[in-house]
Amino acid sequence: MIFNVLTLFPDQVSGFLNVSITGNAVNKGLIELNTVNIRDFTEPDDKYHKVDDTMFGGGTGMLMKCEPVYKAYQSVKDKCPDTYTVFVGPKGSRLNQSKVIELSKKTSLTIICGHYEGIDSRVLDEIVDEEISIGDYVLTGGELAACVIIDSCSRMIDGVLPNENAFTIESHMNGTLEAPQYTKPQKWHDREVPQVLLSGNQALIDEYNELSSLYETLKKRPDMFDKLEISREKMEKLLAFMRTI
Repeated sequence: MIFNVLTLFPDQVSGFLNVSITGNAVNKGLIELNTVNIRDFTEPDDKYHKVDDTMFGGGTGMLMKCEPVYKAYQSVKDKCPDTYTVFVGPKGSRLNQSKVIELSKKTSLTIICGHYEGIDSRVLDEIVDEEISIGDYVLTGGELAACVIIDSCSRMIDGVLPNENAFTIESHMNGTLEAPQYTKPQKWHDREVPQVLLSGNQALIDEYNELSSLYETLKKRPDMFDKLEISREKMEKLLAFMRTI
């Protein structure tokens, strides 16, 4: 999969993604990261590479202009004609795991990062397929949001993680939060690992983890829990499980 990022700060994006799991995926050729500096597409005689200007109608701050963004986008389209283009901004639909899985199936994803007061709406209306927000807060630029999208999508691509279980049993993959996890030592600060996890009975362990996952979701994300379809039998088991805690 090819990730293209249109940005004023390419080093911020590449510096984050060229390490750890995503860095290994780049080195193995499982994903391709292409950062495009929007400043490279300003007018040839503009020695300052100015990409922003004041806003019509007044207002504080500066707005990124259409033409540099459009030319940067066209440079990507020339190489990836079928690229799916996303603008990261606070007005977009909220990123979730379902959207991550959907995006990870694209052959090429282009992410446009705004700065200052954003980007002239005309160019966004012309070239953007979808606007996505990573949360209800404001960042100084879109680079961190772009990295979040690329990191989360990369995990869904074959070969990036060691095996499928590395992501299929994690939080949000099936609408629930992951069950609590433990490692050695068996006892720490008078806190014991649940005995069932030491039993060696995989059927009991699987059921415990499932019920524990449901309980975590109910306790920490009741909004997610309310959307689950749980059988009466499973709910009775969950209630019994909660009485043991």
